[in-house]
Amino acid sequence: MTLVRRALATLASATALVLLAATPAVAAGPPPNSMASLGDSITRGFNACGWYVDCTARSFSTGDDAGVNSHYLRIRAVNPGIQGRNHNDAKTGAKSADMYGQAGTAVSQGVEYVTMLIGANDACTSSESTMTPVATFRANIDSALTRIKAGLPNARVAMISIPDIHRLWYVGKDSGSARSAWSAFGICQSMLANPTSTAQADVDRRARVRQRVIDYNTQLAQACAGYGANCDFDDNAVFSYPFVLSQVSGWDYFHPNTSGQAVLASVSYANGFGW
Repeated sequence: MTLVRRALATLASATALVLLAATPAVAAGPPPNSMASLGDSITRGFNACGWYVDCTARSFSTGDDAGVNSHYLRIRAVNPGIQGRNHNDAKTGAKSADMYGQAGTAVSQGVEYVTMLIGANDACTSSESTMTPVATFRANIDSALTRIKAGLPNARVAMISIPDIHRLWYVGKDSGSARSAWSAFGICQSMLANPTSTAQADVDRRARVRQRVIDYNTQLAQACAGYGANCDFDDNAVFSYPFVLSQVSGWDYFHPNTSGQAVLASVSYANGFGW
């Protein structure tokens, strides 16, 4: 009898593990009827269609450009009810500290789905010393999520990982045009200063800045998990995607161009709620 009981207990445990694995961590539910995007210039589609201007039509999140095929268009394909209810609340230049205000805007719009992509400007600063501390970054994210949860308790939140800006340095460092743009416009000097240098100090600096992005993404994942079942983190899918230089704007060699926005839409949506 003891052996039988042990066998049954083992079978029960194995069955429980199978059921747990088969249960999605986040219940997608029906596709939303409205949405808002929070973030910075990436979400605004900056430099995706004009010289140093926002191009919200080509936003990976709420844009309506068919070539990008944003979250909004993908949802609209299965739920026409979302038509015209796509709000881009992001601001070019925004940092994590701005998420609380943007969250308030999304709450006032009463949306059912929110995307958040933030952190590039917290790491991409004039120098390594001016990057946002990790603890401050986390506090800013928690503050925004708390505001969303209080005002939109049933809304689903897609938390998108910050792209790997070290990858940007890697694919652009051998391009004279990229180096010239980074220098002329003072772009992300914490990472992109002295782009061709192999001096140990520069190698180490780039590694530390990359680690800061990794640390931010860890905080995004943890904050999303703490939010509950209505928040989904992309499991670093965007961070891990190997962007190439042809997917970056030829004006600043930093922001995604139309092709880059399309990839961002595809990767982030595929690793989201799955509507």
